[in-house]
Parts: sequence; structure tokens; C-alpha cells
Amino acid sequence: MDNLYRLAAFPKKINGGNKAGVYLEADQLKVEDMQRIAKEVNYSETAFVSKSEIADFKVRFFTPTNEVDLCGHATIATFNLLKNLKLINEGIYTQETKAGILKLDVQDDFVFMEQPKPVFSEFVDLNELVECFTNLKISKNFKPQVISTGIKEIFLPVEDISTLNNLNPYFDKMISLAKKHNTIGIHAFCIDNDCDAYGRNFAPVVGIEEESATGTSNGALACYLFKYYKNKHNFILRQGYSMNQPSEIVVNLETDSLDNISKVWVGGKANIIE
Repeated sequence: MDNLYRLAAFPKKINGGNKAGVYLEADQLKVEDMQRIAKEVNYSETAFVSKSEIADFKVRFFTPTNEVDLCGHATIATFNLLKNLKLINEGIYTQETKAGILKLDVQDDFVFMEQPKPVFSEFVDLNELVECFTNLKISKNFKPQVISTGIKEIFLPVEDISTLNNLNPYFDKMISLAKKHNTIGIHAFCIDNDCDAYGRNFAPVVGIEEESATGTSNGALACYLFKYYKNKHNFILRQGYSMNQPSEIVVNLETDSLDNISKVWVGGKANIIE
């Protein structure tokens, strides 16, 4: 398929990042075609790019099993690819997604994607989360909560990086919990001195056991940290280290006069891998 590219988004090292498929000029594809291609590519998400009447591009995102409203790392891969192929230049662009029309700030070798403003939902009972993992030690300083910047997830604060790296998930329990709270999965994280936080992301309800870099998750995580931990606007977040796919995501927050989060920008690089 000449229109299909494979990239790694958010790489911290040469073997890092999260793989995404990007299919350009997808206007003639039917939904079943997109789903079939995404299953064949077998990455956590594949993006399909077509023309839009209300934005610069329309982008749809498919996991190997179903369509999702938004995918951060596949968006970063898409617009880095468009820039590398000289189909776009540096500047501000818009993409039409099922999560809304979102802006992209395309820079020289870096792309920032705008995400919807955070929605802070219910806190999650600790007993429900304990059933999802072995070796789980939940942080005493924060509470697990459902948050969305386009995709609803449960954010699970754990005690330290050793706890994070040694989590063993029970995917059946996780799927049940995700369905109960209408979320895509769990993003476990810990505060660390090397960066603002390290994370691991699990989304078995959509066929993804673990991902090495998730843009939407880290956008929401930065909002969580802003609200409960540090009143700062720029965050460096790392993921994928437990998978030997080290990844780094940059998140910049903008606030209004009342110090409420008004904009969420998630940025990173992407490399063509084949």
C-alpha cells in the first residue's frame, strides 16, 4: 500500500516511541477498509487522513479492533509525516476528529497538538484498582480519578518507579473496570526526579494491552499534575521504559485569568521506521 507509512512517535532514544500507522489520501476508503488495514498493520492505532470541509484535514483513528475518537501519538506521527513529505510547512493547522476540530502547531522537527480542555470526573475506589494489578502500591498523596482531554481514562498514582515498573496487570479485571467507568483504560504514573512523571498505559478494552507513548493520556496527566501537584505550565513526561521503548512527551498548558486550564498542547517528534 503506497499510501501507508509506519512511524514511531515520541521517541526518547532510537528504539523508543510508540508505533503508528498513517494512511494518506484515505478519502475513498470505507470504514470496513480502515478497520481491516488497522488490523493488518497491528499497531495500537493507525490514522487515516482525508480531505475536510471544515478543517485542513480529517483524521480518523482505528485500533486493531475498533475506531477511537482521538489518538495523540498517531496525530503527532501524522503531522510530522506531512511536514517531512513537504505536504505542509511550519505553521498552525487544524484537524477534524471525532473529538472535535483541534489545532496543530507544526514546527521544524516537532509537532504540538491541541487537545480538548480537561474534564475531571469521578474518583475511583482503591479496592477496584487493587483487583487490576499485583504488586500495586497506591500513592498516599494522590487519588485515582477519571479525566479526559479527548479520551476518558483512569489515572492511577503509584508510590514510586519501582512499583510502576513491577505492576502486573489482570486484563479481564481492567476491562470490567473500564466498562463500568466508560473509560478506555488505566494510566498508571509516579512522580520522579528525572522528569515530572513516568507512566504506563493499559487499554485492553480496545485491544491494547500496553502502549509505550500516549499523547492523550499525558495531556490529561499534565492537567492532573497541574491541579493537584505543581502549579506549572510545562511538563516533561516519560513512558515506555518498562517496554524497552523509551518515550518522552512534552505538554504545555495555557491558563486563563482565574488559573483554569484553557488550552492543552501535547508535543513530540516522530520518525519514519519503514
